[in-house]
Amino acid sequence: MPAARESLLDAAYAALALRPWSAVRMVDVAATAAVSRQTLYNEFGSKEGLARALVRREADAYLAGIDRALAGPGDARERLVGAAGWTFTAARDNPLLRALLTGCWSERLPSPTLSAVPSSSAVPAQRRADGPLPSPGDLIGGVRDRAVAVLGGPGAARADAADLARSCELAVRLALSCVAAPPAGENGVTDLVRTALQRS
Repeated sequence: MPAARESLLDAAYAALALRPWSAVRMVDVAATAAVSRQTLYNEFGSKEGLARALVRREADAYLAGIDRALAGPGDARERLVGAAGWTFTAARDNPLLRALLTGCWSERLPSPTLSAVPSSSAVPAQRRADGPLPSPGDLIGGVRDRAVAVLGGPGAARADAADLARSCELAVRLALSCVAAPPAGENGVTDLVRTALQRS
């Protein structure tokens, strides 16, 4: 039931905006999604399963945004600036993603273990969510690897790939620091990252 699953994840995310995860009730999530509580349990197994699926979805959406930024127009540096801008905007606006990228989980958020948990789910998407969840280092490494694959090209020299990997990591980490202390100006983050990349 992909549509029901997405509706339930949307409902859980909306509930999380209103109350701490500990106060989110499965019956309310099911009612908001207009499905039975049994459907909710069939999809996720438990509240922990729902939390893991929600976290997995946010990580996947972030990486999909990175893919779009890296495929955008401009040279490699401008596409890294785009990836940094996406990182800043997404992490600023999404507390779950911010926690995933920084490792700073507040008591308002679900805090599933990052290691895999035993899964007996018949739902492939839930079996994936029950697998290992990405750590901050895993996510940044995923961004770096994507940048090298997309921007480095098949014939790139090893030194060029290493420089690209360092530039990507610099851009993402700088964007994350701007979530905690935003720079001044409308284009503060992208200007800051652009300047840093010119000097690296």
